[in-house]
Amino acid sequence: MDLKEVMAINMRRLRHEQDLTQEELAARADLSMRYVGSIERARVSASVSVLGRLAEALSVDACELIKPPRKARHSRSASAGSSASS
Repeated sequence: MDLKEVMAINMRRLRHEQDLTQEELAARADLSMRYVGSIERARVSASVSVLGRLAEALSVDACELIKPPRKARHSRSASAGSSASS
């Protein structure tokens, strides 16, 4: 997964966690809604200054936008099944 994809995933997740629309995030970061959408679809690379504006708009450290996501967690049923057979 390249950095554009990582940023797209994190940006979308953080935006959804804060119940923001792309339009609201764009307004907070003083960017166009189309540009924000393009970043979320990993169609364009954001500059360092745009990364900072988006991080500020989402109230997170810029590193949170480019940190690779954790691997998928096991579901409770899967972990319960594995502990029962141990």
